[in-house]
Amino acid sequence: MYNFKMKPNKKKMKQMILKYSIGIIIIGMMISSCAPVFSELQSARMVGKNKIEATPSISSINFSENGDSKGIQNHFGLQFAYGLSTKVDLRFRYEYIWMKGSNSFGDGASVLAIGPKFSLIENKLAFNLPLGRALAQGSGNTWQIHPTLLLTIPAIEKKMDINFSTKYLMTFCKNCDDLVALNLGFAISSNLNEWSIRPEYGLLINPGESGKFGQFSLGFTKSFGK
Repeated sequence: MYNFKMKPNKKKMKQMILKYSIGIIIIGMMISSCAPVFSELQSARMVGKNKIEATPSISSINFSENGDSKGIQNHFGLQFAYGLSTKVDLRFRYEYIWMKGSNSFGDGASVLAIGPKFSLIENKLAFNLPLGRALAQGSGNTWQIHPTLLLTIPAIEKKMDINFSTKYLMTFCKNCDDLVALNLGFAISSNLNEWSIRPEYGLLINPGESGKFGQFSLGFTKSFGK
């Protein structure tokens, strides 16, 4: 969701892909060329007043350009949602990101976000507005805001949803590009009101650039409260 610094140009991205496995420059690459967090792992449904929802997840990110694709980073994530009312949730998100090929899991960095989610059409259309930043030392001005539209199609009542999302990744730093993300996911359960498994695939693009990021994520959502 939030970047250490957006990809400044194709040359630096190619350098990252070619050299990502060299442990001594892992942190430098994470600060300068790492992909932002753009997975969604939620639906247009609201949590419900005074209820809590938790979603741990894991993600794998790759970068593709001119027919070539390379895995670049992994994420561990945790989201919490609290129902302020039947139409408004407050959502928190934490992600830990580390580069593929890193010699040490501890070489990663953290990302934190918070924001409201509003129901537009009950259980079908919602708007999310998270604000957050990277917490890595030396990451500079990495604040981003991600206006996000969520669309849910109930495929099987209480058992499966199909979820679409589109978001605009707005940055607050010099020489950083705004990006666009699209995600397609599913919520699968025996009772969606209580829990769900969430597989998801998404794309992140910089309009006008040929390369793109792809993500595959898997989350598990559990609801608490009555």
